[in-house]
Amino acid sequence: MGVNPRQMSLLTLVRDRGFVSVEELANHFGVTMQTIRRDVSQLEEEELLRRYHGGVGLPSSVQNIAYPQRQVLNSEAKQRIAARVAQELPNDKSLFINIGTTTEAVALALQQHRGLHVVTNNLNVAMTLSTNAACEVIVAGGVVRPRDRGVVGEATIDFIRQFKVDIGIIGVSSIEADGTLRDFDYQEVKVAQTIIEQSRQIWLVADHTKFGREALVRLGHLSQVDCLFTDEPLSAHLAHALREAGTQVFVAGEASQPAED
Repeated sequence: MGVNPRQMSLLTLVRDRGFVSVEELANHFGVTMQTIRRDVSQLEEEELLRRYHGGVGLPSSVQNIAYPQRQVLNSEAKQRIAARVAQELPNDKSLFINIGTTTEAVALALQQHRGLHVVTNNLNVAMTLSTNAACEVIVAGGVVRPRDRGVVGEATIDFIRQFKVDIGIIGVSSIEADGTLRDFDYQEVKVAQTIIEQSRQIWLVADHTKFGREALVRLGHLSQVDCLFTDEPLSAHLAHALREAGTQVFVAGEASQPAED
């Protein structure tokens, strides 16, 4: 059905607070309780929120939002992040690109690049970049997940270990306040960890809704990331931690933040 601007703001508010009563939501947006209940019902159908006794919270940390909903959620922010990645990425590089709607946006933004050699376990990325005759696409073997055309499993890991690339471009579902990176599917996480091991640099793409979100499986830490691409400025605490780690931060639409003071 799509998410309108008020509903997107409602989602952001719930993510910031963790739990909000229906009455608070109605007062915050200056609409009736009935209107908020309709918004909440739609967002619950889209698996973006969950209704609890007395209010609204986020879905379980055990299960990710369904792929069709993730495709449209914050799509404009993902496009801006992807455009910044394309701006910073030179031609003639070797890449890993993993599973995720933000990495798929990156693939779209790279369609005019030349001389790229891309290894991916994301069939959507492979289909997008295969239209670029100046780009070589190598698809990892393994088990295809029907829900998002991601390829996972031990065969995928063994395949990826054959390569050492210039840059691994990865997405993630959760970035905790201490910099821990998390996701929902342990098989997907194992592939992403292998990509980190087999890349000379790691570029992480994540919009602001991933910060502070809960997810089940530990993937790694921001200290393993060379460049972070996001759409909103970071908190002072996290920005300082990334400078200490030597991670360069790119906020879409702004000048890059240096890795060192």
